[in-house]
Amino acid sequence: MKRLNITEASQYFGIGEKKLRGLIEQNLGTGFVLQNGVKYLIKRKQFEEFLDRTNCV
Repeated sequence: MKRLNITEASQYFGIGEKKLRGLIEQNLGTGFVLQNGVKYLIKRKQFEEFLDRTNCV
């Protein structure tokens, strides 16, 4: 399972870091975010599935 930090995920998905942080804050319980203190990691496959289900970002 590939996990991406905020910068990597921003580049991979073409979403700005600020917008990505907002999505993470709003969707902490959805299963695509791992949190270790103040550091967030995004599970790539689960985040892709989340984006497929989402109408707009």
